[in-house]
Amino acid sequence: MKKIIAALGIIITLPAFAQQNDLPSNLENRSNELEDVIIQGNRIQVPFSQTTRDIQVITQEQIEQLPAKSLNEVLSYISGVDIRQLGPFGTQTDVSIDGGTSEQVLILINGIKMIDSQTAHNMMNIPISLNAIDHIEVLRGAAARVYGINALSGAINIVTKKENSSFLIADVQGGSSFKNKDEGDGSGIYGGGSAEITGNFGTEQQSHLLSLAQSNYNGQRYNSGSGNTRLFYNGSYNFDVNNSVQVMAGYVRSRFGANGFYAAPGDINSEELVKSSIFSLSSKHQWGDFTLSPRISDRYGEDDYRYYKDDLSKGRSLHYTNALMLELNSTYETGIGTVGLGWESRLEKINSSNIGEHKRDNHGAYAELASGLGEKIKGTVGVYANYNTDYGWQLYPGIDLAYLINDYWRISTSIGSGQRIPSFTDLYLNQLPGNVGNEFLESENTWNYEGNIRYSKEKLSFQSGYFFRNISDFIDWVREDASQPYSPVNFGNNKMQGVYARIRQDFDLNKQRSIGYHLSYNYLHPTLKVSEGIQSKYALESLRHQFIAGVNYKINKLAFQIENRLLKREHGKAYDISDLRVNYQLKKALVYTQVTNLFNAEYKEAGAVPMPSRWFSLGVKYQWNNR
Repeated sequence: MKKIIAALGIIITLPAFAQQNDLPSNLENRSNELEDVIIQGNRIQVPFSQTTRDIQVITQEQIEQLPAKSLNEVLSYISGVDIRQLGPFGTQTDVSIDGGTSEQVLILINGIKMIDSQTAHNMMNIPISLNAIDHIEVLRGAAARVYGINALSGAINIVTKKENSSFLIADVQGGSSFKNKDEGDGSGIYGGGSAEITGNFGTEQQSHLLSLAQSNYNGQRYNSGSGNTRLFYNGSYNFDVNNSVQVMAGYVRSRFGANGFYAAPGDINSEELVKSSIFSLSSKHQWGDFTLSPRISDRYGEDDYRYYKDDLSKGRSLHYTNALMLELNSTYETGIGTVGLGWESRLEKINSSNIGEHKRDNHGAYAELASGLGEKIKGTVGVYANYNTDYGWQLYPGIDLAYLINDYWRISTSIGSGQRIPSFTDLYLNQLPGNVGNEFLESENTWNYEGNIRYSKEKLSFQSGYFFRNISDFIDWVREDASQPYSPVNFGNNKMQGVYARIRQDFDLNKQRSIGYHLSYNYLHPTLKVSEGIQSKYALESLRHQFIAGVNYKINKLAFQIENRLLKREHGKAYDISDLRVNYQLKKALVYTQVTNLFNAEYKEAGAVPMPSRWFSLGVKYQWNNR
């Protein structure tokens, strides 16, 4: 704990020293690229430099430097984001933000919601490959005013590339722990690899991005192998400067051994097959100061869980879900600021072997105003009205304010509210003797209060803040003892306080060498009263401490990046994970090697699934463009 406090002190005092150093112009240019990133929310879009609340942006350049084989692993290096992998190598993953649950976080692709009405376990089953990503936006705090329902503790928006030039990227990698297979898994060692190809055809008038990725791993312990196929397309066509159309489509198929996922130790021979598809058609039209953007989207999912993978006549759960989404977003530039108005509808249904057949509709309308007082005060105020056929009408207001002290320092505060509708699993699951739903659940509601201070100059950025979140009718799965099934209940109020600080800086040592670092620390203090003798899934998983540190060094065409993550949950021992990546640029080819879990730590992120031991990877990435 003393080390963590010392690290937090270092983070807070670094800006005072670092701002004395003027950085070279090439680093300043790279910083300006980040400041000009447009935050791609469905509502009012603003440059990153003008945001009035805590939003983290992870660029493609940063992703390429990280020792990560999947999107799940990329997210694990982001401050405040908690990744709990039930399966490694990009299979099933739960994502939470600032101590919330995975059901309280919203995942989006280009602003399109990936909500899975069956369970949040499948929300990260998305068709995006790493090379198709332009940047990732992480918004912390209740975000109903920005994204609608289910964004209680935050939202993650994955924005894909859209360029007016053509390019082609081919990426192949393979790796192994060099550990002999467990008995029953055959002979040899554990290992696997992936291959992906991403291409774009772009002109001034149109852009067509297509990506195909395949990964296959034989596992890292008994019955943990996985196979994953991802296909993604995103296209746009500009009829003229005022009218355009966008199309997005994707498909992902994942099959993996589910040993220890849900019902350990009896599920040692279980398996799961998950399929998801997404389609979206939208357009954008501008008449002077007025912009109108209609969109229709559909997300379909299949989940086939096989408790006995070699005997499908028993212990099998089949789920089919679909969500049709209709949206109409608009903005109007006025003398007092930008006004945003819109409506969205979400029509959900499920047909399941142990949840049953159910339907429900959700309709929401929003209004917001982004404005300012002079050059120093900027803000956004708005309200989201939501109607659900099961839970009726609710109003969720919010306000964000920022005061620009000077060109480098700003103070921000936000007050937000939100709602989380229980999943169909929460309500209707009948999986005796393991888990049983509760159809009398109320929806979760929250108020979130945050204040932070930010410093940004050239290639140095620093931010520190405090937040308080109060969730009423908090939902948790509980049981009195192991002889009873888990069942969800509304626990009452779940209060969470948190403080955080993070800093990132890069230096050019000379024309051939550069070095950079980043540090972040999050401390969370939950208040959730659980009766003595009650076993709670949430209390066991909630994050208490998170410290992330990284250093990168580049000399000529050779680059090194080392990352370290120290995490401590409410229950269980802390674990410390170090990862390394080395890149070497050969004209149009990038040769790279990765070592994850460098010091062979033993740890679990979720369930009864131990994470892989030290893993070695080697890859080659070829890139061509016509610029």
